[in-house]
Amino acid sequence: MIITLIVAWVVFIILWKLIKTTIKTAIISAAIVMLLYFGFGITPQDIWHQISQFAQTSSPTTGNK
Repeated sequence: MIITLIVAWVVFIILWKLIKTTIKTAIISAAIVMLLYFGFGITPQDIWHQISQFAQTSSPTTGNK
């Protein structure tokens, strides 16, 4: 019984840290996107387009020969 509680507590702590980190990352990402949008007029679609373009040009499996 005690071991079960210890394992459950350890799993809970790990999940809590994971959720906390995920929320922090989401907030930071949203803040960066908002800063780019309001500060420089760069839309989220522009950002996504650049990421897609970069992924296509840097990927060796695109078949561009």
